[in-house]
Amino acid sequence: MNQEHEHYYVPEQSPWPIVGAVALFFIAVGAGLTVMEVGKEGGSGVYLLYSGIAVLLYMLFGWFKNVIHESGQGLYSAQMDRSFRQGMSWFIFSEVMFFMAFFGALFYARMISVPWLGGAGNNAMTNEVLWPTFEAMWPLVVTPSGDTTQAMGWQGLPLINTLILIASSVTLHFAHVAMENNKRKPLKVFLGLTVLLGVCFLALQVEEYVHAYNDLNLTLDAGVYGNTFFLLTGFHGMHVTLGAILLFVILIRILKGHFTKEKHFAFQAAAWYWHFVDVVWLCLFVFVYVL
Repeated sequence: MNQEHEHYYVPEQSPWPIVGAVALFFIAVGAGLTVMEVGKEGGSGVYLLYSGIAVLLYMLFGWFKNVIHESGQGLYSAQMDRSFRQGMSWFIFSEVMFFMAFFGALFYARMISVPWLGGAGNNAMTNEVLWPTFEAMWPLVVTPSGDTTQAMGWQGLPLINTLILIASSVTLHFAHVAMENNKRKPLKVFLGLTVLLGVCFLALQVEEYVHAYNDLNLTLDAGVYGNTFFLLTGFHGMHVTLGAILLFVILIRILKGHFTKEKHFAFQAAAWYWHFVDVVWLCLFVFVYVL
């Protein structure tokens, strides 16, 4: 048995997995209650949601701190490094499947349910019984209750946000090149720009949501179009937030002198995640906003 296989660090029991599970439970329940309590006064859902987010951030920074400390002590071997790479690869794959489920729901609604309700495929009688005035078009701007909404166009904020995320992928690539060439100053500058662009994206998405609610009457109550719009863009925004946190932690570590051009997988893992988030947004921009 070679030395590499003899040295495999097994960490002590950690409280962070259960803390993370509790945080996600609070977020899920709080988000559900918040949606149900829209328009009502004195709801508790939003407080539970914010509590879950706070606990999740506490867990992330605490777990990051432990892993950084273990790495700095030289406890990780090449075999452990491969384990990290495999773990991150499977995590991103699970995220791909997560978004595929929502894109699948969008495809089903647009290409199957809407034509079916409109009488396609010899379903004229179904159309007359279920929704006689229904028009098979997308996006659906009229709900079954008769309320109307407006579709979110691809120009303006969505286009600007697309350009921002594309630019962030470019700056992150330059930061990676600087890391591999051991050029610390360009590394700090380009990674800092990437984090800043991520924050700008999130700020503009908040502005877009305010515009949707106040000016377009595009809300979670706006039928299947409003549901799919906010689910896809909202979950993507959550992933951008997580990606920005990851990159911010990496930036702090770089400012403290961590990483070398030979050993910097934490940077690579965050970069993989950010590029994945960018690709998902491009798909969102095409299938949710443009088409």
